Amino acid sequence: MAVLIVLQFYSPQSAWVNTGVGGDMDSGFGGAMGYFRPPGTFSFNNGTSAFFRMAAAFIFYFWLRPGNIRKVVLIAATVGLILAIPFSISRALTFSVVVMIVFVLLTLSRNPKYLGKILGGIIGISILVILLMQTGFLDTPMEVFLNRFEQAAKSEGGVEGTLGERYLGGMYNAIVGSGNEPFFGKGLGMGTNAGSVMLGAGERTFLISEGEWGRLVGEMGALLGISVIAIRLIISVKLTLASYFKIPDGEVLPWMLLSYVLLIFPQGAWAQPTTLGFSTLVTGLLIASFNEAPEPKLDSTGITEESDKKPTRA
Repeated sequence: MAVLIVLQFYSPQSAWVNTGVGGDMDSGFGGAMGYFRPPGTFSFNNGTSAFFRMAAAFIFYFWLRPGNIRKVVLIAATVGLILAIPFSISRALTFSVVVMIVFVLLTLSRNPKYLGKILGGIIGISILVILLMQTGFLDTPMEVFLNRFEQAAKSEGGVEGTLGERYLGGMYNAIVGSGNEPFFGKGLGMGTNAGSVMLGAGERTFLISEGEWGRLVGEMGALLGISVIAIRLIISVKLTLASYFKIPDGEVLPWMLLSYVLLIFPQGAWAQPTTLGFSTLVTGLLIASFNEAPEPKLDSTGITEESDKKPTRA
């Protein structure tokens, strides 16, 4: 995927690697300095971000548990993630990686034995970043990436505008303004891009709200919309507690998957199929990671049936 988005980054929108479904030439999305945000194997660039955000959760997990994977695979995956951050021109991916780093550090609060693994991971990743920067391969994408951040900061009013107005403000306004919507809402699907086209808007747009909570309340009304929001929040809290109390047992996979789930499950834009798919997938993987390993089976001699088989690694 990293190789593909590098090709898409440097190729014009008319190139075969950028051609979308049905010959669509708009699969890329405006980035900065004339470069487009690459869509990867997806129909839109949010798929690239979602893919690497999920991959990052596993990459950080394997840095904490390096004995469960071959080093060459872990290093290659880490290089792919490092390349994806500037080449994707995605602020969402960057923010998610920062959140995951915070989650890695928080594992020390419940299990200090991971200190050595964390320091080893920091050193290993730092070396990879330095080596890649020395090649000059990241010069152009980094310039475009930083330029994109500057443009967004100017248009949204910096970090305060992005988090306060666009992110938190959208959720707050959805709840506060719920009384202005019809009791049973305006109809399921009206808040989606596909719905706007079928309803005669003429183009893909947001007839209700770009934010997920605003869409839920607008489509279903205050009672049902807020109920769905509450269910998603309650499930998120339960998953957070269950993941956190797994850390002392050395089970950090749920915790690392949670770092992505909390960014996509409570208020992810489920009107968009790719986001809905990744939200379902990563949340399902998180729930599955709570399962205990099966007890070894003993044969009549008291020897485990698996004892004569060589252990395998990812």
